[in-house]
Amino acid sequence: MEVSIEASWKNILQNEFDQDYFLQLMQFLKEEYREKTIYPSNKEIFQAFELCPFKSTRVVILGQDPYHGHHQAHGLCFSVNDGIKLPPSLVNIFKELHSDLGLSIPENGNLSRWASQGILMLNATLTVQASKPGSHQKKGWEQFTNAVISRLSEKRENLVFLLWGAYAQRKGDIIDRDKHFVLESPHPSPFSAHKGFFGNKHFSKTNNFLIGKKLEIIEW
Repeated sequence: MEVSIEASWKNILQNEFDQDYFLQLMQFLKEEYREKTIYPSNKEIFQAFELCPFKSTRVVILGQDPYHGHHQAHGLCFSVNDGIKLPPSLVNIFKELHSDLGLSIPENGNLSRWASQGILMLNATLTVQASKPGSHQKKGWEQFTNAVISRLSEKRENLVFLLWGAYAQRKGDIIDRDKHFVLESPHPSPFSAHKGFFGNKHFSKTNNFLIGKKLEIIEW
């Protein structure tokens, strides 16, 4: 598979594309897309990067896997295509947003509007087989997304990282916390949201940090 990714990210990540693990990952995906139903579409694998160039990134939200249901995933973590019923985790994200900032709960779960404001909505694994969560884990994506976080941590300053759940928090070891603002809480899944995701106030804390650095806030 040819890598089609936004130009600034292609420049930053070029070394990754030539490594054996990535070449093997692309060969694996080529076969998977040919033989099985894989989400998101192969044109949307790198959608998070397309909507949020490297220098535009201000906030990073880390997810785990893309949604594995029909037509849900479109390349942004926690986000779903227009017209798709809101998944439970996204419902809880919107509930916390309402509690934190008093915003009404949207009916549309497409979070492209966040990405266009500089929020990199990055899953640790960028693809998944239909109805088989975790099916593309440990195929190389984790090494690639670690490289993404490492480049951001090294080459940027004053980013906000939102790490929801243990899986995302494990990637927090890569982040230079002297340069960046890291917020952690349980995952918004119904299994864990009541253990500390609700009430984390990550949305207001993100904007307060940006204000303190004289940076533009996010219009959540």
